[in-house]
Amino acid sequence: MTRVLVSILLFTAINGAFAQDAPQSVPSPEAEYAPYPDQNFPNRVFFGDTHLHTSYSTDAGMFGNRLGPDEAYRFAKGGTVTSSTGVKARLKRPLDFLVIADHAENLGLSPMISESDKRLLASSWGKQVHDLTKVGKPDEAYAMWGSAVGARKDPLSGIEGLMVSMWQRLTKAAENHNTPGLFTALIGYEWTSSPDGNNLHRNLVFRDDKTKADQVVPMSAYDSEDPEDLWKWMESYEKKTGGRVLAIPHNGNLSNGLMFDSVTLTGRKPLDRDYAERRARWEPLYEVTQIKGDGETHPLLSPNDEFADFETWDKGSFGAAKEKDMLPREYAREALKQGLAYEQKLGANPYQFGLIGSTDSHTSLATAAEDNFFGKATAVEPTADLIRFEEKITGYLPDPEGRDYAIRHYQASASGLAAVWARENTREALWDAMARREVYATTGTRLVVRLFAGFDFVADDLNRHDFARYGYAQGVPMGGELQQSETAPAFLIRAMRDPDGANLDRIQVVKGWLDADGKTHERVYDVAVSDGRKISRDGRAGQKVGNTVDVASANYDNSIGDVFLQAYWKDPDFQRTHKAFYYVRVLEIPTPRWTTYDAKYFGVKRPDGVPAAIQERAYTSPVWYSP
Repeated sequence: MTRVLVSILLFTAINGAFAQDAPQSVPSPEAEYAPYPDQNFPNRVFFGDTHLHTSYSTDAGMFGNRLGPDEAYRFAKGGTVTSSTGVKARLKRPLDFLVIADHAENLGLSPMISESDKRLLASSWGKQVHDLTKVGKPDEAYAMWGSAVGARKDPLSGIEGLMVSMWQRLTKAAENHNTPGLFTALIGYEWTSSPDGNNLHRNLVFRDDKTKADQVVPMSAYDSEDPEDLWKWMESYEKKTGGRVLAIPHNGNLSNGLMFDSVTLTGRKPLDRDYAERRARWEPLYEVTQIKGDGETHPLLSPNDEFADFETWDKGSFGAAKEKDMLPREYAREALKQGLAYEQKLGANPYQFGLIGSTDSHTSLATAAEDNFFGKATAVEPTADLIRFEEKITGYLPDPEGRDYAIRHYQASASGLAAVWARENTREALWDAMARREVYATTGTRLVVRLFAGFDFVADDLNRHDFARYGYAQGVPMGGELQQSETAPAFLIRAMRDPDGANLDRIQVVKGWLDADGKTHERVYDVAVSDGRKISRDGRAGQKVGNTVDVASANYDNSIGDVFLQAYWKDPDFQRTHKAFYYVRVLEIPTPRWTTYDAKYFGVKRPDGVPAAIQERAYTSPVWYSP
């Protein structure tokens, strides 16, 4: 007992000594031990879809889509949903945000038919499309609606409260599913301008909640097909509500030269400074990749770019075949180049936009992965039926000269996603990042890309522990602008593969510039390549990454490529008086295309005319240099 007591007393004495040696006070309230309280720069990338259609879009609901906004949000948040054709569907990983962008033109017509809405039945036209659908003739009902849209005569005009109620259902669903910090449901819709079948569509995205969005009724193509009228509507919304809204054009490849035209749509007047400033103000982003093809560039526009011919749709619009001279007014890289020329001439750049991807799915299912692609519309959801590959997407209307411009569903792309750099997963933070263009596009993969540009960076800055903090402090991120300098801009670039995806092949910088004679140019530089390959003095890697795709098993492996690539790059051809832009393109190693997965799963023949393997990619928003 004596030994035990002595041990206890000794232990107590020792600990008492330690306690006396410990600090007796805490830091003062003015002390700054943690380095993070004052940091406010974007430190996370969020992946989402700004372009999803539900049954509330007439071209979805009347073609068999029975899933509404609630199912679309549940699916995006990671839930299991049964598709309209009875197939269970789920994402590998949830999205961080979603914009349901249903068409404004007779918004909610299909649910109204399904519910036998009394207001709809009070209209003779409404009763006719209702009755045709109910007796199993939705194609005839849809043809009636298509004729009305083509003639720009709203068949339900004057029925009070019809569109208002459907719009408020959508905004209510967004409100119900919006969980700040966890999942963001941004309110939006699609304005579907299609003059003569040429695509001038825009998706509108609101920063605001239901209380502000409900103060207006979405402008539709019945009201006007001119983007300038849409911008006026957007301006009136902001003045009325104190809210914020932006528009995102998409699919210039289906516009037959109208998306980035040199003249206005109405009046065909040459673009002026006022037009340029308004377009840049209201349209800070462009959807560069989605189901209906990739819109970065075209092999005829970029003949020295071996990666230019990717998921190319270049046969026509929705109304007629394409002429080759339309191509320069359809693709993002060429528009970015022409923007420099417009800025030199007008003092403002109408095409100073960032780049995002999204799906444009009409199934209510935001799927962009090659091995989980539910297709463009309900009729082409996963099936062994030939319709999955052969259904027409364009080419229904006769071309004036009788040319075939049909594009079939096997040419559809399992694409894409919008990646947004922000600090919080909230409507305000995501929208603000979109407005400042700190975003990038992917073709469905979730690879992570960081880009900073400035004049004081050195190669060792790539290895800084505070890489992002330093990048923001000393330069600008993707979407930013640099002013005149005597020295060439330097770029810090990091790319990391999708943790569930393929390794990386390379990082490239795409540069466009305007020379002293007013001519535009472009060049692609390889700045980091995998597997120890070398970049030659001309800025290109001569050796390809290889290809591990086994077509028969629809499989690949990551034995080639790198998990992570980074690059410090300084423009070797810089001219301080030349306006320029720079964006980053990151390529993955080859992986099976969705048609290859389908052929294996269903035991069907792979369609001709599409590759067995593709290289998924990301495009960052540009950084602009202005002397």
